[in-house]
Amino acid sequence: MKARKVVLSGLFIAFGVLLPMIFHQFNMGGPGFLPMHIPVLIAGLFLGPMAGLLVGIVTPIISSVLTGMPPLFPMLPIMIFELGAYGFVSGFFAEKLKMNSYVSLIAAMIVGRIAAGVVVFVLATFFGFKGPGPVLFVQGAIVTGIAGIIIQLVFVPPIARLLNQHVNKA
Repeated sequence: MKARKVVLSGLFIAFGVLLPMIFHQFNMGGPGFLPMHIPVLIAGLFLGPMAGLLVGIVTPIISSVLTGMPPLFPMLPIMIFELGAYGFVSGFFAEKLKMNSYVSLIAAMIVGRIAAGVVVFVLATFFGFKGPGPVLFVQGAIVTGIAGIIIQLVFVPPIARLLNQHVNKA
């Protein structure tokens, strides 16, 4: 990975840690608005699949260590795989398959939630997770996060487009 992508990945990770802190500080409902997802999805669209994957994996780990959110069990492993999938898939669809940012974003949202469901299944089967099953978990995440999903659909593609237009010229 080029130095520029490493630096920009670090910037997206920082935003991925800071945005949820701001949302929680002002009681704006982090789980409803999904603030950690936004920088990861933008990173995938803007930096490509490998950088998006890195940002998606590292962001919840650093956030958990620094802030306690997400909690180590069960949410941290779920979010590592979900956000890793978001970053990778959004970047893969945009960069490798040359899909527009909306198709890439929707594909990432679908694959990320499937990844979350698979992790819930593994945690329940092998690690004693007693929460809802995978299907109910994913349904609940979608219902709870509908505002965040709408925010992502409205803001993520234009932000990624602006970054591509302005940062890539520099």
